[in-house]
Formats: sequence, structure tokens, C-alpha cells
Amino acid sequence: MQLSTTAAIITGGASGLGEATARHFAENGAQVTIFDRGSERGQQVAAEIGGHFVQTDVTNEASVTAAMAQAMDKMGRITATVNCAGIAIGAKTVGKDGPHPLDAFQRTIDINLVGTFNVSRLAAAEMARNDPEPDGARGVIINTASIAAFDGQKGQAAYAASKGGVVGMTLPMARDLASSGIRVMAIAPGIFMTPMLAGLPEEVQQQLAADVPNPARLGDPREYGRLAGFIVEMGYLNGEVIRIDGALRMR
Repeated sequence: MQLSTTAAIITGGASGLGEATARHFAENGAQVTIFDRGSERGQQVAAEIGGHFVQTDVTNEASVTAAMAQAMDKMGRITATVNCAGIAIGAKTVGKDGPHPLDAFQRTIDINLVGTFNVSRLAAAEMARNDPEPDGARGVIINTASIAAFDGQKGQAAYAASKGGVVGMTLPMARDLASSGIRVMAIAPGIFMTPMLAGLPEEVQQQLAADVPNPARLGDPREYGRLAGFIVEMGYLNGEVIRIDGALRMR
């Protein structure tokens, strides 16, 4: 597969890692459809990259089914899906205000894990209809995990559980979809300069960056986008989780 001939869906493509990925793919000739809840920003990014935008709730089956239909109408096919939509919350299992709110835990799992699977399964159904490339390839799915799946910190029970689920389903999904010529990969980012981190005080950002062994800085979302592009084009990568974190191991 080549980016120049890719027709990609990117969830969470209105900001952060998803936006950087959408821009990188479009710059390299791919057709891009952004799925996001933020309509104004999503439409803006899509217009800037010459792509398409569909307001989508990744946790809702009807919403994603309708969005897939629109993506197919705009692009004619789907050969790549990058799932970047997600949320992060901070709450201890038992904190000063009592037990972890159950609705917050459920919402994190619903968006980060269930939403990722919802989009992946529906995208895979469309990819399976593609004519195969000479090596049998019909598509690739890239899901976003996190180093929190392996090194979860205090207050990250919900987030780490959701990302651990993404890691855990990578290999079985790849095996499920192998006969259809669809690869499944996951990327586990470290600490990246996303809108959430950009809102932190400068001294906090510097402290976080200093914890990264090499290079001692926060990740650039464009690096995530470039890695996603590499995965699309490197057809022998399948069923694996790639950490992109500057060798950071959080304790």
C-alpha cells in the first residue's frame, strides 16, 4: 500500500494526533475523511487539507454506520483507518471525594476502547470488499493505545484500562482479519504536545519533557502521523504495538 493511493478515515482528526495524521496523509496524496464530534474545527481542518468531514460519535453504531456511508460516497473506498478519538481523565480508585466515579470510568472505556472497536469493525467490513493488491492487501487499521497501557500512573485506572484493551485486541483482530487481507496495528504514544498538554503551565511541560530519556522533549504529533504513514506503507507490519516515547518508562 502507498499513501498516495490510500483512502483513509481518521477519527479524532480535528485536533492533536488525529489532525497531524490527517495532514500528513493528505500531504502525501491520500484521500482523507475526518470523523470527529467537533464540527467547526473538523470542517476547518478538512477544508485546509482538501479532505472531507463527518460529524461522528464513535460510540454510537448508527452514527458510525452513517459516517462510513458518507466516507464511501466521498472516497469510493476505504483502505486505511486510524483511530485517534479518545479522552483522558484523572481520578484515583479512591480519592479525597470518595470512590472513582463509575460513570467516568465507563465513559472512558466507551470512547477509547468500545469506540475504537466500533469504528474498526465497520471499517473492516468495507475494506473486505476491496479488490486485493498483488500481495493480497485490502486495508490497514491503526489504533491508538498509550504507554499508560504498560506504565499506568496514579489516577489513570480508567485511561490505562481503556488503552490496555486496545493493546489486548490488536493481535486477535489481526488474526481475525488476516484472511481478508486487512492488517491491524497499534501505536502507543508517550507524552505528546497535544492540546491537552499545551494548556499546562510551561514549567510543567518542561518537567514532563525532562523525564524523557532521549530526546528529552515532548513528542510532536507530526511524528505520530509519520509513523502511521509508515505503517500503512510497510505491509509486513501486522498484529503489533509500537511504542513511540523516547524510551520513557514511567514509574
